[in-house]
Amino acid sequence: MDHEHAAIRTMQWDHRSLDRAQRHARGVALRRRTMRAHHAQWHAPKRRPDPVDLLVRQGEGRIRDLLPVRYGRMMASPFAFLRGAAVVMASDLAHTPAAGPRVQACGDCHLANFGSYASPEGTPVFDINDFDETLPAPFEWDIKRLGTSLVLAGREGGLSEKKARNLAVSMARTYAVEMKRLAVLSPLEIWGNPIDLSAAIAAFSDRHARARAEILLRERMDSARCHYGLIDADGGPPSLREHPPLVMRLPAHEDTIRHAFARYVATQPAELAILLDRYVLRDVVFKVVGIGSVGTFCAIGLFATPDGETLLLQIKEAQQSVLAPFAGASLFHNQGQRVVVGQRIMQAETDIFLGCTHTRSRPDADPVAPDLSGAGRQFYVRRLKDARLAAIGADVTPEGLADYARLYGTTLARAHARSGDGAFISGYLGKGHVFSDAIGCFSTHYADQTKADWVRFTQAIKAGKIPASHDGNS
Repeated sequence: MDHEHAAIRTMQWDHRSLDRAQRHARGVALRRRTMRAHHAQWHAPKRRPDPVDLLVRQGEGRIRDLLPVRYGRMMASPFAFLRGAAVVMASDLAHTPAAGPRVQACGDCHLANFGSYASPEGTPVFDINDFDETLPAPFEWDIKRLGTSLVLAGREGGLSEKKARNLAVSMARTYAVEMKRLAVLSPLEIWGNPIDLSAAIAAFSDRHARARAEILLRERMDSARCHYGLIDADGGPPSLREHPPLVMRLPAHEDTIRHAFARYVATQPAELAILLDRYVLRDVVFKVVGIGSVGTFCAIGLFATPDGETLLLQIKEAQQSVLAPFAGASLFHNQGQRVVVGQRIMQAETDIFLGCTHTRSRPDADPVAPDLSGAGRQFYVRRLKDARLAAIGADVTPEGLADYARLYGTTLARAHARSGDGAFISGYLGKGHVFSDAIGCFSTHYADQTKADWVRFTQAIKAGKIPASHDGNS
């Protein structure tokens, strides 16, 4: 049994011996063991790890010069802190009720990790777009993290407490309704079920949110065709422009990235190797991305033909998922492969350039201390996505959050149904009213916990325990 097949089998669903009705009945029976209302619970466990300590330990294997940028971004608000503190919430989710069904989880499922990208045909598709923490895990974990992010975003946008809570309730209820719809479809129908963003926007109930989303989509699809302003082709061979402090050259680490790209190109399937053989790597710059990923090795490679045609690929370091200590270690030795397989499982339209690679370890490396030189690191590669296009899922006015909350719920259900058993999960959820109310309650409580953690975090920065700088971008 290969690794990909083994990964699917860990989801614990008996699709080969039970029909839909039997699996649905088993899902209903789960309610007696784990009541749906119990998902409302959040009590900080005794001996809960200090969130600041968890973040500091996570940063030990990252590029130290970039950590102040990460912490500065997390200082901005409780929602910004949540985005960078997936390791904290993973530790906490391990102490919450779980009914039993497992799926390929996103692992860092907050609203800013949903967005749009162009399909191979050029159609704007809406989906989850970040898989750095993906791993098989209880299906509730993604829903609870997404619900918490909605409550925090609603509060930050000035919504009332009731309206902020209702965002999480609406998302979870839509998830249950969509899972019920998917439960009667064939596996093939579920697998080929992308969300056309233009059609989704047209169905928004708030006309202002609909108009704003249509304008953003149109503008950003145009931007995606212009290489995002990164390529300088004036007066010679194409090269990459720097935009300090977010896009810049780091000469000390450039060889690491060039070697990793070379290994990626050399190990691709024959059909993709034919395409990549038309291009040569011409330039490399490092790029600071997101919040949670800041400090990892992340770079852009400019590939070009002799005629000046260009291809931009992004290479990004993959570390162990924050879920691994609580949901089980990945079956893949290369964490880049973990990300690649997880993305292919969850996303309806996947980048053809998606692949993994690694760099060789130094023979003299300390087996205990982290090697910050870039040696012995694992990566995944993808075509560079337009961050502004991808951010359509996060650049939402408070009035538009309700429509997007339902879209997030639909999208997450489709991603989970590709690896999990829709009939089993739907049997447990039922119509979704009890479960969604519980998610609304949990999300509110955990949003309060996140705010308290953020206050503790900002105090640590002010006391000089951890460094922070501001780059003006999150």
